[in-house]
Amino acid sequence: MVDELELLKKDWQKKEAHLPKLSYDDIYKMIWKKSSSIVKWIFYISIIEFVFWAGINIIFSDPESMQELKAMHIYNAMMVLNFVNYGVILYFIYQFYTNYKKISFTDSSKKLMKTILDVKKTVTHYVWFNLIIFTITMVISIYGVLIYGQEGKQIVEAALQDSNEVTFWVMVAIVSIIFTAVLLLLIWLFYKLLYGILLKRLKENYNELKKLEV
Repeated sequence: MVDELELLKKDWQKKEAHLPKLSYDDIYKMIWKKSSSIVKWIFYISIIEFVFWAGINIIFSDPESMQELKAMHIYNAMMVLNFVNYGVILYFIYQFYTNYKKISFTDSSKKLMKTILDVKKTVTHYVWFNLIIFTITMVISIYGVLIYGQEGKQIVEAALQDSNEVTFWVMVAIVSIIFTAVLLLLIWLFYKLLYGILLKRLKENYNELKKLEV
């Protein structure tokens, strides 16, 4: 009795002989097309994200909010931080656009592999920059609220009456670190979801290109 697996193998081999064979150029073009589309989406998403956060910032930049920042003595620091933030993010958007244009005119697998690595590096730096900016913003905000904010002053005064000053500020530092860390984790997960899927697909394309080069 003939083994069923062997029959299946022979049947598949017969069918495989009639299937169209993809050349190196055919495979490369498919990978290039997918990679170009992914990089384009990274560029588009970065623009949408920039517009969204800029819109949120404008909405909350009313005179009353600005006055509160001045009362907490953090207005100038926040303005400088916003200026740096927008400037650097615009630079990253330009880098995403440059990567997209670069990948559009790539004519070899080695160049495409290098561009994919450049895109991954740019996105990684972009995410880290946003996390650092958020951390600095949180530190400045907590400082302003506790030292100069009306409610913050009341909390500090009440707490210092019931506990040791050093103990209180240690507790403030611990709570602030935990709170900031949780928010940073949420932001990181957001970026992981937003850009992680696209970068994973780019990595798959990169691995396929490595196989072509072997």
